[in-house]
Amino acid sequence: MAVLEPYKGGYYLWKYIPSLAAAVIFLLLFIVATGYHSWKLHKTKARFCIAFVIGGIFEIIGYVARAAAHNQTGKLMPYSIQSVFLLLGPTLFAASVYMALGRIIRCVRAEKYSLIRINWLTKVFVMGDVLSFMVQGGASGLMVSGNTAKLGSNIVVAGLVIQVLMFCFFIVTSVMFQVRMNRCPTPESFDERFKWKSHLRVLHAISLLILIRSLFRVVEYVQGNDGYSLTHEWTLYVFDSTLMFVVMLIWGIWYPGNLQVLLKENMPLTSLMSRDVESRQGYSA
Repeated sequence: MAVLEPYKGGYYLWKYIPSLAAAVIFLLLFIVATGYHSWKLHKTKARFCIAFVIGGIFEIIGYVARAAAHNQTGKLMPYSIQSVFLLLGPTLFAASVYMALGRIIRCVRAEKYSLIRINWLTKVFVMGDVLSFMVQGGASGLMVSGNTAKLGSNIVVAGLVIQVLMFCFFIVTSVMFQVRMNRCPTPESFDERFKWKSHLRVLHAISLLILIRSLFRVVEYVQGNDGYSLTHEWTLYVFDSTLMFVVMLIWGIWYPGNLQVLLKENMPLTSLMSRDVESRQGYSA
C-alpha cells in the first residue's frame, strides 16, 4: 500500500499520495492524442506542428513519472520529472499556435493587417515562448530542495507571467487581424480551400485554454507548497491535465496542417485567383 514518505531531513516532496488511476488515465489519453498528431504531422509535413507533438511527448513523460511516483513519494527522480515535463509541455503547444498565425496571414496575403510586421510576427512570439520555457525549465530543479524551493517557485512564476503576457499580446494581435480582415477582406480570403476564420477560431480557443492553465499555475506557485492547489491533486487534473488534453483534441480535429500544404503549392493563391479572373474576363469578351 502506498504511503507518503519524506525525501530528506523530513522534507516532503508531495503533500498527498499522487493518484495512480488518474495518472494512468491521462497517460493513455495523451498517448492516443500524441500518436494521432504524429500521424497527421507525417501526412501533412507541417513542420510548425512539430513543437505540438513534442509537447504531447512531454505530457506523456510527465504522467509516466506521476504514475511511478505513486509508490515512490520519497524519491526525487519521479517528482522532478513530472514537475518539469508537465510544466513545460504547454509551452511547446504555444509555439505551434504562434507559428500558425503567421501562416494564416501569409495564405490570405493579408500582411498589411498584421499588428506586427509579418517577418517579425512569429519570431517575437516564439522568442517570448523560448524565454518562458528557459526560465521555467531552469527553475524547476530548484523546487525539489527545501532550501531553494521558494526561490525556484518565484522564478517559475516569473516564467509563467512571461507566458501569460505573451498570450495576452498574441490574442490581441490575432483579434485585431480578424477585425481588419472582416472590414476589408483580401481576394485570397475567399478561396474555399482555406477557411481562415475557422483556423483563427481554433487559435483563439486554444490560446484561451492555455492562458487559463497558465493563470492556474501562477496561482498555484504563488500560494506556495502549503497552498490549496499544491495540497489538493484534483486542481491539477481539472485546470491543467483536462485543459491540455482538450487543446490536443481541438488541434487534432481542426488540424491546421493544410496551411503548410497551401504555402508549398507550386502556384501561389494569388496566381490562381488572377488566372481565374482573367479566364472569366476572356469568357465574357
